[in-house]
Amino acid sequence: MLRRFKQYFHKLNKTHKHRRQKVMTIENHIVPIGQQSYYVSRALITDVPEMLAIERAVYAGKTPWDENAFKTELRRQSGRFYIVMRHEDRLCAFCGCAFDDCRQDAHITNIAVHPDFQKQGLGHFLMKTMIERATYLKYRTVTLEVRYSNVAAQRLYLALGFEKTGIKKRYYFGDHEDAIDMTYRLPEATPDV
Repeated sequence: MLRRFKQYFHKLNKTHKHRRQKVMTIENHIVPIGQQSYYVSRALITDVPEMLAIERAVYAGKTPWDENAFKTELRRQSGRFYIVMRHEDRLCAFCGCAFDDCRQDAHITNIAVHPDFQKQGLGHFLMKTMIERATYLKYRTVTLEVRYSNVAAQRLYLALGFEKTGIKKRYYFGDHEDAIDMTYRLPEATPDV
């Protein structure tokens, strides 16, 4: 009996490792959104200056994450997945996610779309990509924090099915703005056999 249990557990573990490896990789590809085509790839250290430029454009000249924060995240060997979108070789959007097997949660760490490309479906595409990956891993939730003042982002997340689940007072560095916690509850996973 114990041997059969060990075999079953080994098979489950092997299946999960395969799923996780698949989630953490991406084939570079072109995706049509609206009337435009965008090149989607994994974020690289060389993308960081452009990611910082997008943050400056989105956050009135400020960068909530600095160069070292991005580089540290991109160098992490497990549990982090960052993608970028380009249009005609211009970086126009990015999204990062932390995958936590213990909590069965995919946490959106950072998402930004350059103002020139907002309201065109890029944020929706990036969020759906992370939700699909969390679903594939059979996680329970996708979570994020959003600025209290960022009503447009809140509308996007609510339209995707996120719920407001709490407030973190004085969460953001610098201006100490409150953050709204939001959670997307994934459907109950069926066990692997």
